[in-house]
Amino acid sequence: MKKAFAVMAFAAVMSLSSVAFAADGKNRKVVVDNVSSQSIYNLYASPVTSTIWEEDLLGDGTIPSGTTKTANIDNGTAECYYDLKAVMANKAEHVKRRVNVCAVSKWVIGDSGDSIQ
Repeated sequence: MKKAFAVMAFAAVMSLSSVAFAADGKNRKVVVDNVSSQSIYNLYASPVTSTIWEEDLLGDGTIPSGTTKTANIDNGTAECYYDLKAVMANKAEHVKRRVNVCAVSKWVIGDSGDSIQ
């Protein structure tokens, strides 16, 4: 009985952990921290193999100044390297190329530039 309970508990834990990570176990979520004076109006993440920017991850939303948003970069493939682009309210663009989203967990965007952490 104890063995059956342990197996069921292990299965429950494994199903919960799959919610946070992709099938390969890698977390492709990046926290975008907007410390600038402008809202972020568009956020794009495209695999480095792509020649175009993929769909806007924010849709109709924004990331207001002084707030953060977690962006799910996982597109269902095993890719880890993406180009990231944020378009600000004043149309300024911040682009980071070849970011390993399987290892990076935070992108801080400010008025004078941006950094990956």
